[in-house]
Amino acid sequence: MDEDGGERSRILREQGFRWQGVAEAAYKPEGTHFSGARRQTLVGAPAGQEAPAFETRYFEVDPGGYTSLERHQHAHVVIILRGHAEVILDRRVAAARPLDCIYIAPWTWHQLHATDPDEPLGFLCSVDRDRDHPERPDAEALDRLCADPAVARRIRT
Repeated sequence: MDEDGGERSRILREQGFRWQGVAEAAYKPEGTHFSGARRQTLVGAPAGQEAPAFETRYFEVDPGGYTSLERHQHAHVVIILRGHAEVILDRRVAAARPLDCIYIAPWTWHQLHATDPDEPLGFLCSVDRDRDHPERPDAEALDRLCADPAVARRIRT
């Protein structure tokens, strides 16, 4: 316990890629621009954890599912924990596997696709706690992104 009797420092125990005492939430409030995704915020958002300037979140995407295609002013880091992915990073597609670390620079269009047919894609994502809202592509941005056939094949909006 800390000086005021609280339990701000702690260990979150994992079991089956779920963390004890951390509620699972929808990936986003609503929409059809993503599929089969959900999250848990492990550090930075729960009551009593306002001190960190970042959030660490665990995302899980069902086989065949994907996150939204978006970009932000802020950077973030993704570390794959399980499953396999194809990741759109602007106008390229790259494969990612467990323990790969993906740095997503500011204003980079990105989308993660779960490509393992038998296992969800699970990844940690660290991001600024106070950050801008995601921007989704307009028709012009989609045309630029889809100039590469590999990206055009993979994009889901």
